[in-house]
Amino acid sequence: MGEDMGSLSDVWKRWLAENGPRLLLFARGWGKTREDAEDLVQESVLKMWHYQQQENRGGGPPDLPLVFSTIRFAGLMLHRSEKRRKKREESIIYLNDFVDVWLDPMMEEDEEGLLLRDAVRGLSDKLREVVVMKIWGDLTFAQISEALAISPNTAASRYRYALEQLAVDVKKIKEERSAQV
Repeated sequence: MGEDMGSLSDVWKRWLAENGPRLLLFARGWGKTREDAEDLVQESVLKMWHYQQQENRGGGPPDLPLVFSTIRFAGLMLHRSEKRRKKREESIIYLNDFVDVWLDPMMEEDEEGLLLRDAVRGLSDKLREVVVMKIWGDLTFAQISEALAISPNTAASRYRYALEQLAVDVKKIKEERSAQV
């Protein structure tokens, strides 16, 4: 049994090494800081580990769409608790001075990357989560639809609309910058 647990541990480690960055990227859309996103991923992976330990599940890593869905749910709960806390603190001045670089920090040096990051950040939550899941999460529209509880056609439609909006936004930003020079 020790060997089975060792190999199962190795399977989880490989799964996490392969999928951790894309899960963290998706979680960045739900958390205000990198630490929030890391907490969301950790909480969700732990929930999935416990879920997979049930008798009929075999203990192996879960399907990726289920983990994306769990992160989304944890993010919604985080936002709800933050809204409640913020209401309690409205009587005092509250300044939130975080820096949100939710895409690859290496993109800070790349002007095109900064433009894209700002444009993606400007998308609505519904559009942004589909783009992140499709491009950086490498999910199919069927998997995205499963994770978000929407139809595959809706997922594809949101993706197309987001890409159209990103193209317009990036073009507009580039034109504004070139006009200033």
